[in-house]
Amino acid sequence: MTTLVRALVLATLINTAFATDWPQFRGPTHQGHSTDRNIPTEWGPDKNVAWKTEIPGGGWSSPSVVQGKVYLTTAIKEGDGLSLRALCLNAATGKILWNTEVFGPAEAQASYIHNKNSHASPTPLIENGKVYVHFGHQGTACLDTSGKVLWRQNKLRYPPVHGSGGSPVLVDGKLVYSADGGSDPFIVALDQNTGEVAWKVPRNTDAKSKFSFTTPLVIEVNGQTQIISPGSGVVSALNPKDGSEIWRARYGEGYSVIPRPVYGHGLLFIGTGYDRPTVLAVKADGKGDVTDTHIAWTLTRSAPNTPSMLLIGDELYMVSDAGIASCVDAKTGKVHWQERIGGNFSASPVFAEGRIYFQNEEGVGTVIKVGKTFEKIATNDLKERTLSSYAIADSAIYIRTAERLYKVGDRGIVF
Repeated sequence: MTTLVRALVLATLINTAFATDWPQFRGPTHQGHSTDRNIPTEWGPDKNVAWKTEIPGGGWSSPSVVQGKVYLTTAIKEGDGLSLRALCLNAATGKILWNTEVFGPAEAQASYIHNKNSHASPTPLIENGKVYVHFGHQGTACLDTSGKVLWRQNKLRYPPVHGSGGSPVLVDGKLVYSADGGSDPFIVALDQNTGEVAWKVPRNTDAKSKFSFTTPLVIEVNGQTQIISPGSGVVSALNPKDGSEIWRARYGEGYSVIPRPVYGHGLLFIGTGYDRPTVLAVKADGKGDVTDTHIAWTLTRSAPNTPSMLLIGDELYMVSDAGIASCVDAKTGKVHWQERIGGNFSASPVFAEGRIYFQNEEGVGTVIKVGKTFEKIATNDLKERTLSSYAIADSAIYIRTAERLYKVGDRGIVF
């Protein structure tokens, strides 16, 4: 192969791979969809593994993959404090390229967290050469892709319950996240260039338990951009300009809300949290309090507390924390099937090539075929605990476990 031909082939392969980045929680669509091809369906601890890398510290943030690099956050305990860090790995080799401390032990405290949480659970967000990392009440920061910290914001303290979980979202030059602590919950937007507060609005809710852990979703309805932000007892649509509320739908005492919303057919699909999880389908074109007018249907049987849902065509797919997977008609809520797939679930499923990939907490990945009848394709056991969601990029699956990051599938470009 001549040098010119090799260069052209390499450029084509690189451009193809990089066109399918996974830049934030739930990927490029924000809703768990990948357009990648040739995704593996079978793997194991030493089967179909391109590489596996030990990750220092601990964290349940999911991997983000952009232009051949993988980004994670982690927390390393140092006495009574924490070293909260951002990491970057080479996606082809798994080598750690940099490991930057964002907040040190003098600033970040090893406070109480739930046994299914970590001190580094929110997923990094990458856009235009900037890496945004979030550690909930401990702080938020922006780095460049070489690992240099550009700004930090740790003045927005609030009383966490069970730690932090929700990831931020970017919209109109603002980094938006929810801060639903034990009291005085709020939603805040930071200037993405400086980290300064652009707006901050209270979470107006009557729920007794105020804490939740959701990631907002940005949608457009009739030409208007909305930030959809669920919290305890209520889901609100906010104007990204100033945080003012466009509409709200109430769901009583639902708290510790975790699933990220999904959107399609003019409907938002919302999980309402504990103690009795319910899925709500809410029409997104309302104004004011739409509780009595815009809830199209509800589903309580085997609704998820933690994993986000998948909307694929006319069907909505979900898995309960106890391992019951469901397929329902997205427009009506009619149940097509419900099947036990085994294990306990925290990770959100992903969709690629007509298949749905589920990951349970015990390290078992289940692959099923999309459709109105249940059809299992494969079951794959990594034999390691994991609560993180998959990332799909470069025709591979990136899986974070308690100790490692795996790349399953594509072994990179080889000549």
